[in-house]
Amino acid sequence: MTLTDVPGIHLGHDSAGDTGVTVVVAPAGAVGAVDVRGGGPGTRETDLLAPHNTVERVHAVTLTGGSAFGLAAADGVMTTLETRGIGFPVFGPDRPGPIVPIVPAAVIFDLDVGDPGNRPTAASGSRAVESALGGADAASASSSVGAGCGATAGRVRGGFGQAVARVGEWTVAAGVVANPVGEVIDAATGRLFGAPSLPPVDPAAFGALGASGAKLNTTIGVIATDAPLNKAQATRVAMVGHDGIARAVYPAHSPMDGDTLFTMATGDGSGVGVAELAELSAAAAECVREAIVTAVTTAEPGLSLSTWGELRKRDSGQV
Repeated sequence: MTLTDVPGIHLGHDSAGDTGVTVVVAPAGAVGAVDVRGGGPGTRETDLLAPHNTVERVHAVTLTGGSAFGLAAADGVMTTLETRGIGFPVFGPDRPGPIVPIVPAAVIFDLDVGDPGNRPTAASGSRAVESALGGADAASASSSVGAGCGATAGRVRGGFGQAVARVGEWTVAAGVVANPVGEVIDAATGRLFGAPSLPPVDPAAFGALGASGAKLNTTIGVIATDAPLNKAQATRVAMVGHDGIARAVYPAHSPMDGDTLFTMATGDGSGVGVAELAELSAAAAECVREAIVTAVTTAEPGLSLSTWGELRKRDSGQV
């Protein structure tokens, strides 16, 4: 189950070994919102998503590696959407004229993994959009893909993860790049903070990795739903979604993280009741938590980073 289970949502990646881009596209537009909790964010076009500002709908969200350099990927996303006729009609829907795709973006810091000179570009963003809209089998991909290629989660390799839930007639999903400064594994027990019921790693093996070398990291992602959220409600969902980061990462939202979550709601924007909003918000938090767990548990070996899976095999004597 993936983000694309939400009607109107498309997902694409461009991977370049030690960095990459992930793009969530809503060709018909989606009510957009954002909440930033980390102390060191790298973002683009987030001010327009404030509930009191004019623009209601976004056409894509770009998640990218490369630190601030990676924001260039959003240029390619915009250009490619424009060529496909996707964007905001400047002179109104019934008058010919230019269109402007609305594409907020957020970055992770991955310059300390692999080659720091290898950064996503506008071409990377363009390829990710083509992947999303071209029918490529990118939607089901998780872990070491797209913006998750160079992600680290404390002392182990992070990545890109997804999770989906149903709330009544609506679908809620999250796609998260897990790249926190904080740990996802409890050093005392070897268990994942976000999934303590899963088998633990050997605490001694985890401890042997030494202290986390991460000084600048972040967790970023998109919560998507087909519920008819208005802009203020979409903002609330993004806010509560951060509870999922706090359940899976310790500590979360540090001064060195840039934790940023977007909401994309593909409904008609008419709004939901307070009780429904509470349920949708709670589901969003759980999806974010589960997506982080998925990113970590499916991480692939590489880039001289240890993975949760490798530590589990060592504990069970398989390697």
